[in-house]
Amino acid sequence: MTDTPTKTPPLPLRTAQERLLFLAPQLPVEHRAVAECGGFYLAHPVTARRTQPDAPLSAMDGYALRAADLPGPWTVIGESAAGHPFTGTIGSKQAVRISTGACLPDGADMVLLQEDTAREGDAVTLTGTPPSPVGRHIRPEGMDFLADTPLLGVGTRIGPAQIALAIAGGHQYLRVRRPVRLAVIDSGDELAGPGKPLQPHQIPASNGPMLAALAAFCPVDVTRIGPVPDRLDALVAALDQAKKADIIVTSGGASVGDHDLIRPALEAAGAEIDFWRVGIKPGKPLLVGRRQRSGAVAQVILGLPGNPASAFVTGFLFMLPLLRAASGAAEPLPRPIRAPLTGAMAAGGGRMEFLRAYWDGRAVALDPLQDSGALTPLARANALVVREAGAAAVPAGTDVPVYLLETGGIA
Repeated sequence: MTDTPTKTPPLPLRTAQERLLFLAPQLPVEHRAVAECGGFYLAHPVTARRTQPDAPLSAMDGYALRAADLPGPWTVIGESAAGHPFTGTIGSKQAVRISTGACLPDGADMVLLQEDTAREGDAVTLTGTPPSPVGRHIRPEGMDFLADTPLLGVGTRIGPAQIALAIAGGHQYLRVRRPVRLAVIDSGDELAGPGKPLQPHQIPASNGPMLAALAAFCPVDVTRIGPVPDRLDALVAALDQAKKADIIVTSGGASVGDHDLIRPALEAAGAEIDFWRVGIKPGKPLLVGRRQRSGAVAQVILGLPGNPASAFVTGFLFMLPLLRAASGAAEPLPRPIRAPLTGAMAAGGGRMEFLRAYWDGRAVALDPLQDSGALTPLARANALVVREAGAAAVPAGTDVPVYLLETGGIA
């Protein structure tokens, strides 16, 4: 059912995000080599198929021996190296030279650090302090995990450490959802392709490449379409060109006006509008719709504003969570941190605002230029500061919610 723009009030941010995520397409699951799963989200839990470590290991270089034989001396009867264990058994007053990561020989219950010893030939004497407790320098069997232990849950984002853990747990493949097929459509008569000569009334079409780069935080296959002129037939044709995409993101034409054609184009292409307009700044004219497809999951269409900062902020707050949800993320929404302001922040207006800012690891500074059509503050920013609707002015040093951009929002 289509909303009436003049009567339907803008949705609160969280309500709009929840409605959008409810529409996220459920993509098929595929088996993918673990080493190729970076950036994907687990579609099935990962359980250990082996124990790690599978035997007690030395955590240091030194000598493996029996604590009962302290204070020595000892006779060295062999060596245990990583991948080359000592196969005998340590008896009374005997020691085995051992390296970090090597298996502890049978009979040993202590590793004496090499810097606490002196060796002449095969004779080793104590010159320092024995470890306390006795097993301090030993990694016990199963220290990391035991066989059948749950390692990673459904919806976990797979990064370098998760890849290593899954492989260590005995896995060669993981189950993940296939990459999202994303189509990004630039629309507007004022747009020209990058690098092309411009007339005074034209601007380079930068939103499409920007949104495609933003989407790279997620496992996606991106198709870019446009710039598409402001004609109903051209927009309908572009939507038809993107009919195989799981998600379509448009930029421009989602506002109110005689020349804004995304809504009628979507309706002409067989899509239903779910909601339109969100109570945030920048980014109020946001549109969400869905198109049913024969034999396939419904396609989600996300119409973003045309101003660069508006497109970026709504891409961050809506496109990225939608892509994460379609990819199977357990927590698709971005999560803010808190940081103190370097300067004062003025009172808020009637909508929740997302101010471009720079976070230096300790405090956050608002950019002096906050116009939604400006790209320079967006390029300078690595964070968005949240100013609630109707918020009072606050002095420097006040802790405020901050979304970090260069991490994709820590989600």
